[in-house]
Amino acid sequence: MKFTKLFAAGATVLIVGSTLAACGGNSNSSSGSSKKTINWMDSAEIPTMDISKATDVTSFNQLGNVEEGLYRLGNKNKVENALATSTKVSKDGKTWTFTLRPSKWSNGNKLTAKDFVYSWRRTVNPKIASQYAYLFEGIHNATKISAGKAPVNSLGIKAEGNDKLVVTLDKRIPYFKLLMGFPLFFPQNQKVVEANGSKYGTSSKTTAFNGPFVQKGWTGSNLSWKLVKNKNYWDKKNVKLDAINYSVQKTPSTAYNLYQSKKLDATVLDAQQTKNLKHNAGYTLRDTAATFYLQFNQKRKIFQNANLRKAISMSINRKALGNALGGANTPADSLTAKGVVNHDGKDWASVVGDKESASYNPADAKKLYQKALKELGVKNVSFTILSDDTDAGQKTTETLQSQLEENLKGMKVSVANVPFKTRLNRSTNGNFDIVVSGWSADFADPISFVDLFTSKNANNNGKWSNAQYDKLIADSKTTTDNTKRWNDLEKAEKILLSEEGIAPLYYQTEAWLVRPDIKGIVYNGAGLNYNFKEAYVSGNQSIVH
Repeated sequence: MKFTKLFAAGATVLIVGSTLAACGGNSNSSSGSSKKTINWMDSAEIPTMDISKATDVTSFNQLGNVEEGLYRLGNKNKVENALATSTKVSKDGKTWTFTLRPSKWSNGNKLTAKDFVYSWRRTVNPKIASQYAYLFEGIHNATKISAGKAPVNSLGIKAEGNDKLVVTLDKRIPYFKLLMGFPLFFPQNQKVVEANGSKYGTSSKTTAFNGPFVQKGWTGSNLSWKLVKNKNYWDKKNVKLDAINYSVQKTPSTAYNLYQSKKLDATVLDAQQTKNLKHNAGYTLRDTAATFYLQFNQKRKIFQNANLRKAISMSINRKALGNALGGANTPADSLTAKGVVNHDGKDWASVVGDKESASYNPADAKKLYQKALKELGVKNVSFTILSDDTDAGQKTTETLQSQLEENLKGMKVSVANVPFKTRLNRSTNGNFDIVVSGWSADFADPISFVDLFTSKNANNNGKWSNAQYDKLIADSKTTTDNTKRWNDLEKAEKILLSEEGIAPLYYQTEAWLVRPDIKGIVYNGAGLNYNFKEAYVSGNQSIVH
């Protein structure tokens, strides 16, 4: 998932999630247990509530709590039945049959297997142009459909009556069960989608919900909304909160003041706050399974030059950058996030990492820069670095600007910090020179990262392209030899890094203060981050308005 830059961004990433129940202290929740309401924050506005069009962590964290699919991911990414009551898998692993429980949409419509069929077909339909359609690869005919080479109704999914769903795969997918817990594969209400047309998913009123909560008050551009307990949810007896009040907070000092005045129950910390508050009750480090990196727009001639890209990368002091952002910061030398994948007893990030290109080496960077200028036939270069308008986004661009202009004399670096939604749009449309991007694992496999930079992937915003890389990724998806698959994935990522197709910056961990009486939030780094289904406020504190 695409990631926004929060106040504190930085570091060690683990796939292992945790149930967040901060210990100690006597701070009370902002709303009190008698109201069963908590006040939460995000650092970015919601881009969309359309499952077929969402690509980012903000949208998916909302969707994961107001929608539900076959499975729900519990603590430590444990797959738990949600709408599926039973699953039958054929011996060859290519046919999955799900039996669905009776359930309803928030508008009272009956939810059936046909809602899954409609949703999946809609997402792979090339007319929708979903940037995430590639995740359906391996489901029968999905790739052909997305390419416009097969009819949408030939997708390997069918409804047998109202409560039976059958999925046919072209090949066994090792991580298929985890995918089924990801919002991209959730059902959609065809009547609501078609009734709202192009406005579907652009506001709370134009979206249908079937999860633990329903969203209210989001207009498409405002910075506050609510998640309210869904009275039609099949398991509503286990939903303990009545409401979650959301607000967008882009300034750390403002968010912390709201936390102190009990108007927020959680806040992300910036670098200084991280240092000052790490011993406070409720201090929590959250591993995001995310890597932040630079994408170079290779439609610009200067960024087609590998020596220039390498010079820029080796001029970046990643440790200093991490220190400026807060959290627990680890410099990145790979695309696959640290701690997400363990293979043969080794962290995959350490297997594929390119320590040379990601090292801070101003002397060699200067040599590469001079070589690049000569090859380009210019005396200097100028460009703009694009990032979010959050505190961390601004600190990132400022730090990069300073380091590059100091280490590579004559280089002129400008910065542009824009709202998260705008940054996503500009990235997708190629309207940037260099953009600071972030990706969080959708599931614990390297393919969740390296798939992004094949030549035709919609998330390859810089348009870096390498035929050998494309072939290795394609081969990794079709081979039945597991050893060859891992070798192909390793070779591919090493090509991407050695050619500086991207420049890794850091692995992200967020530092938070979470009110100690807020219990039961399930957090996972990969896939859906926040699961509020069984969250609650402990004790009997008085209500603070």
